[in-house]
Amino acid sequence: MRRRTLLAGALAAAPAAAGAATGCSAGGASARTSDGRTLISYGMWDPLQVAGMKKIIKAFEAEHPKISVKVQVTPFTSYWTTLKTAMRGGSAPDVFWMNAVNLQLYASEGVLQPLDPYLERDKFDMGVHPEELLRMYTHEGTHFAMPKDFDTIGLWYNKELFDKAGIKYPDESWTWDTVRDAAAELTDRRTGVHGIAAEMHNQYTYYNTIAQAGGHVIRDGRSGFGDPRTIDGLRFWTDLIDRGHSPSQSAMADTRGRQLYLSERVAMNYDLSAMASQMYASPAIKDHGGVAVLPKGRERGTTIHGLANAISGKSRNTEAAWQFVKFLGSRKAAEIQAREGVTISSYEGTQDTWVKSMPEFDLKVFTDMLDYAVPYPASKHTAVWENLQPQLLGGPFTGKGGIEDASRTLARQMDLALEQEK
Repeated sequence: MRRRTLLAGALAAAPAAAGAATGCSAGGASARTSDGRTLISYGMWDPLQVAGMKKIIKAFEAEHPKISVKVQVTPFTSYWTTLKTAMRGGSAPDVFWMNAVNLQLYASEGVLQPLDPYLERDKFDMGVHPEELLRMYTHEGTHFAMPKDFDTIGLWYNKELFDKAGIKYPDESWTWDTVRDAAAELTDRRTGVHGIAAEMHNQYTYYNTIAQAGGHVIRDGRSGFGDPRTIDGLRFWTDLIDRGHSPSQSAMADTRGRQLYLSERVAMNYDLSAMASQMYASPAIKDHGGVAVLPKGRERGTTIHGLANAISGKSRNTEAAWQFVKFLGSRKAAEIQAREGVTISSYEGTQDTWVKSMPEFDLKVFTDMLDYAVPYPASKHTAVWENLQPQLLGGPFTGKGGIEDASRTLARQMDLALEQEK
């Protein structure tokens, strides 16, 4: 059964790819500025990246004096709802941020402009971006978004708390056993400090451990939560909770693991490379925070994700939008973004600038993990089965045990949800 989606009917008629590649526009005449330049809108959600994006836009406009770009910032909490509404009304930004979680849904509903005709016409080499990112933003063999950046997950730790406990800092030799032992020694019930944050609310936390276990979340349209290796990855976290080495889930419902780490209430936390600038802005963490590659389980593993720039299928300025997206995918744009230090540019050979932007942290660990990174799991309706996870894993993650049965139940219900996507 085909699931009816919130995007159904968003496009009355998507422009044909061939017509788009020749610069034909959808939805009527192109918008113009008072001095006659083509005006395109750019949708994004992170205010921390606005300054850097405006520098990139300035460089783009210098090379394309007949095009002007207006930034539209919508908070992430309302970004997707606002975008869906705009899609229905034909007022979506010409170019906007896309993530892998939503790519298949938007691409399959025809609300994104296929990029392949432009790529072929302008002989743009997409191979300058990581293969896993390209795969995330390809649907049924067609590219639908230009990779912008990427993030992997690292083990952030508090050097001061490690020094007090007399424990050596994490490095590439660490395993799950090392983490368990360290978390036990770092937990201090007198001060309320815990060794690590085992956060059920953050899928990155256990998706990475599932990868380290050799399991999977989704593969070939089927759930992997019934796989014994996946269950082992989840058990790694529930054991830490059961032993009291992580704050309770009720504590992290209001205060996330990241905030607990920043406030020095936990000694270790799995977190994104994209959070490095936030860590850097905290005087205490900048002074004695550190980051290492994720510990090894059965194998090395981390999750890679990253944002991409997509063109609205209803843009009235498709050629101008493509010129902007092409520039955003260029080395020049990537180098500007890298110098801003907010996130890792995806363009090959530009990551070192970001790595050096915060010398107090060993940020190279994030790029080193590219060799064994696996893509963030997604399907057409990712949110449907991701919403099942807190419902069905909530008990075990609150210290009530039974992670094996809960994970297998999740697998069965997730399979039903995936079957409805077909």
